[in-house]
Amino acid sequence: MPFTETEQEAIILNSVWSMIDDMVNFAVFMPLRGGTKDINLMPKTADTQRLFNVVLGDFLSPLSTRQPGGLPFDLPQPPPDARASDRTFLFYLRKIAERPKFNPRPDGIGAPAAAFSDWLEADSYVEDVWLPSIGVELNLTIRRITWLKICGNIAKHNFARLERNVQTIVSILAAHGHTVDEGMGYAVLPEFWEWFHTHLFGYHLSTVAEFLNNIRWGIFEYLQPEFRRAYRVTSYDAGVPVYEFDIPSQISAPIAKTMYWDLMNMARSQPYFPRFTVTSGLKQHF
Repeated sequence: MPFTETEQEAIILNSVWSMIDDMVNFAVFMPLRGGTKDINLMPKTADTQRLFNVVLGDFLSPLSTRQPGGLPFDLPQPPPDARASDRTFLFYLRKIAERPKFNPRPDGIGAPAAAFSDWLEADSYVEDVWLPSIGVELNLTIRRITWLKICGNIAKHNFARLERNVQTIVSILAAHGHTVDEGMGYAVLPEFWEWFHTHLFGYHLSTVAEFLNNIRWGIFEYLQPEFRRAYRVTSYDAGVPVYEFDIPSQISAPIAKTMYWDLMNMARSQPYFPRFTVTSGLKQHF
């Protein structure tokens, strides 16, 4: 049987919340100091910043399958003329905001997803980028989602698995008047990483985390009416409530039931990372 829209919504919300939990947490970031306003969120180490970039790359990657007949869980394909951000989980969050199943008021999901999409589609302008392996210094204009995904792939894979990313870098250089072959494109990889992961991603890390955290809080608040409806205490064991969830009738596929149950468990308590806003000084460049 095809997956219903309610089943798809449970699966997407569970997936997104879980991925954000893997990125915006106190294992990755230093504790907040001096409140939650106008902050600079600091990664604990270079390795935790790298891990964040890896998971973000997955979040921003298109859903795909090796099986014929469309995407997993019968999810709709983005339109042929879709923006790059429409080929990510953000597309499905916006679809939920258009046709919500668990709460008629999905603004907390739709607005932050749209804001993050618009930010990703904007260009970074980076002056005086020095690439010593090819002897080139140039000013680069590159869409944020493009370099974020390239850096996520570099963080995750050995160079032998980065052919498509190398081709993208070669194309970007060609668009800026510098023609290099694919072999030299591989030589540029560590220099691209240094500029765009170490520097630009380091600069934007707090802002990206704020976008993601707003989405997570939006999902939590959106789910509260459904959680209150579904939660049932069936008995007590040594004073501890034994509970169950009244799964909607539109959810019958076993995987969707599991995703829904896990989602309701996540909705039992607030996200462990508080809402926060990043200082404007980290939102003015690149």
